[in-house]
Amino acid sequence: MTSIPKQAEPKTDPAVDPATVTLSGYVLPGHYGPEQVRTTDPGNPEQPDARIGEPGQYPYTRGVHPGMYRTRLWTMRQFAGFGSADDTNARFKYLLENAKGTNTGLSTAFDLPTLMGRDSNDPLSMGEVGRCGVAIDTIEDMHRLYADIPIDKVTVSQTINGPACVIWAMYIAMAQQRDMDPAHLGGTLQNDILKEFHSQNEFIYPPEASVKLVVDTIEHAMNHLPRWNSVSISGYHIREAGSTATQELAFTLRDGMEYVQAAIERGLPVDSFAPRLSFFFNSHNEFFEEICKLRAARRIWSNAMRDRYGAKNDRSLLMRTHVQTAGCSLTEQQPLNNIVRVAYQAMAGVLGGCQSLHTDSMDETLGLPTEQAVRVALRTQQVLAYETGVTRTVDPLAGSWFVEGLTDEMESGANEIIHEIDDMGGVVDGIHKGYFRRSIAEASYRFGQEMEAGDRLIVGVNAFNEGNHEQQVEILQIDHEVETKQCERLDAFKKNRDDDAVKNSLDAIRKAARDDENVMPALIDGALANCTLGEMVQAMADVYGRYTGGPEW
Repeated sequence: MTSIPKQAEPKTDPAVDPATVTLSGYVLPGHYGPEQVRTTDPGNPEQPDARIGEPGQYPYTRGVHPGMYRTRLWTMRQFAGFGSADDTNARFKYLLENAKGTNTGLSTAFDLPTLMGRDSNDPLSMGEVGRCGVAIDTIEDMHRLYADIPIDKVTVSQTINGPACVIWAMYIAMAQQRDMDPAHLGGTLQNDILKEFHSQNEFIYPPEASVKLVVDTIEHAMNHLPRWNSVSISGYHIREAGSTATQELAFTLRDGMEYVQAAIERGLPVDSFAPRLSFFFNSHNEFFEEICKLRAARRIWSNAMRDRYGAKNDRSLLMRTHVQTAGCSLTEQQPLNNIVRVAYQAMAGVLGGCQSLHTDSMDETLGLPTEQAVRVALRTQQVLAYETGVTRTVDPLAGSWFVEGLTDEMESGANEIIHEIDDMGGVVDGIHKGYFRRSIAEASYRFGQEMEAGDRLIVGVNAFNEGNHEQQVEILQIDHEVETKQCERLDAFKKNRDDDAVKNSLDAIRKAARDDENVMPALIDGALANCTLGEMVQAMADVYGRYTGGPEW
């Protein structure tokens, strides 16, 4: 038997039983809690620094739960959607089967026509149906999308913004037809329209009307779906458009504050809706910057909710967040390298304290993910969760001079930007002034200059190019027949419905919009009356108009 060479005695915390410590100083599972990892206030060594705090306590720098992943693993929420509802339903079942009992949720990607609130047979939908996500036109499509999936037991995320209230109404109506109580449904509606004006461009109505619709969903969830996160305030797309990490942090949190202010002005008590707000951040290549961004975000949000909006409920102060690895960092060249990028980005999201995580597939820059690529992406999370040991320690980086200093720096930089937005009148005024787009464009331009100058190296792009011309991965193709069948299915659906019921429902939606009422009840009735996505979106556009951008764009 090979003997183990003598090593230096490990450093142990006096609160830890020395018998549980290995030769390397690593503490075995179950013996390392928040009380063993403490950053103390230099003025009082017995107390943690108030700006950092303990895990699960204000200001939540170190995480929203006392035990973090030692007591509850993050949700592995893989993003999926392509082709028809039947195609995506099969992929959902594939993901659930491969999860094998891990804490898994479903996240739905919709195609471009659906994201823009247009039916598949709309002339502007031609060539895009089912291409970058699943096509959903009717409540029947919604039934097929989640067929045989226990949506009262599996949490469902829906990545939709401009027509989010309509898609959500279809989902709620579908659950009612399945004899499910909406109060038992858990999940998240992205529904963050403000970032669409900053970066992704999938808006429909003017900013003011768009924010009103978001507040409608917040109010409806508060009253009828207590387990549902009605808004996932998203920095992901802001970062994908080229912002810096600090801009992503500031713009995202200030967008969230805009929704909170609008809901309070509606008359909603802050503690009645704030606990169900959630966030969505990017995890990019700068490892420590991404970790510190999430730590700073929790601190800024908890302070804003307490001091700016007067929240009293501890849960209103929590910033719960989903993280997705950076799609914009993936390269067409040498796509297998993307597996490595995603693994490091996922690790940053976990060390930053996310509550759910999506890992991108290696081939997403080339096309929709293949099943093999999706499996590797999910296995990346499972290796991270079950092999690396990162779940054994609540907050392993707490107290690092570098990490705490960078967290402070990002907090300070983000607060400066938030104050600048406040001074210009808020987010909606900033949109009309072109502030967000200019800021992101300037940051993106600087990034491009750094790449061209060779100051920023991207493996396989401007460095280490050997093997770039090799075909390394299979590419998933969407047949044009998907669009043809979807349009045929939609035509048949419309022929078999009660036209008078449809007309009455659309009129009710217009009336609710004109009278400044909450549109959600009318939209749910519209879905039950078999109105299509495009019809309900247009009914509201008849009142609100369609937005094409301000003069500064």
